[in-house]
Amino acid sequence: MQFGSFMEFHRREGGTQADAFREAFDHIALAEELGLDAVWLAESHFNPARSVLSAPHAIASAIAARTKRLRVGTAVSVLPLGNPLRMAEEAAVIDHISEGRFEFGVGRSGLPGSYEGYNIPYGESRERFYEYLDIIMTAWQEERFCYEGDFYTYNDVCLVPKPYQKPHPPIRIAATTSDTFPVIGEMGHAVFVGVRGLSLDAVGEQVDSYRTAWNKAGHKGSIDVSLRVPVYVGETEEEALTVPEESFMRQFRRLGGQLSASVTRAGTDPGEERAERGAQLATLDWERDVIGQKSAVGTPAMVIDQLRVMKKTLSLTGVVAEFNAGELIPEDRIASSLRLFCEEVMPAFTED
Repeated sequence: MQFGSFMEFHRREGGTQADAFREAFDHIALAEELGLDAVWLAESHFNPARSVLSAPHAIASAIAARTKRLRVGTAVSVLPLGNPLRMAEEAAVIDHISEGRFEFGVGRSGLPGSYEGYNIPYGESRERFYEYLDIIMTAWQEERFCYEGDFYTYNDVCLVPKPYQKPHPPIRIAATTSDTFPVIGEMGHAVFVGVRGLSLDAVGEQVDSYRTAWNKAGHKGSIDVSLRVPVYVGETEEEALTVPEESFMRQFRRLGGQLSASVTRAGTDPGEERAERGAQLATLDWERDVIGQKSAVGTPAMVIDQLRVMKKTLSLTGVVAEFNAGELIPEDRIASSLRLFCEEVMPAFTED
């Protein structure tokens, strides 16, 4: 099992943008010191009250230069918002700066807000995503190449530099809709999953379809599934179950509102599923629906037990922990949670 921290470079109420960068880099330095495997960078645009992480590739380069051991991943680079060749160049540069510690997590985002800000039709996001990924992989693996697609055409192009890792950095695709899982399985890429909008068992069924497509396509090795999930580890059960409640529930309810509001937005998927997920998230109960189901919270022993259930249900190879989901957990509590996670939770999975 690989363990990472999901980073959004949160902006706290009353804090400055500079404060957000300072806190995030302090967390990364502590993660490096404590032996966490990786940090994963979100991509957020036009949301000044919440996040300053609009340029994950620039941040990934800074992290790679500041650390010696941590792997650095994107979770995710929103491919349709950029130029595919530019993104391929930037990712290859990060791979060299980190000397092969870079992982390229990609997706298209389930919400249309960033697309509207960039004036890119969200209805084209799926087609753009697959074309852009095809271009990036071709540019990395071919010395020179030509390409003719629906959105980009290239003639005799040589991408420089090629990635440090051969043939390219690991690629991991974020998936939420059921029809996406078998597509990723057929392609043979690793996958990001979440349990915010669906139950553990429902996501387990999606993973089964990913595995079936993977095996049918004849890919070597086992499937690779990493879970993004809110995590809080406390010294006592009382602390662990009370400190994160307001913050974690804030995140679930906010996502529920975003999904419900996006139902009628141009280019989004059929509204019935979005509306249903939004309504479910808006009515979640902390004890019944969230603890151990959509988050891992408790003492180290409790979190180990919860993660083992998630690992078994979802065939996990990795966990990407959101230590400040909802942005309300104090900085010192996040540091304590991270320390307990690295020192007491991770060792329980050393044989996995």
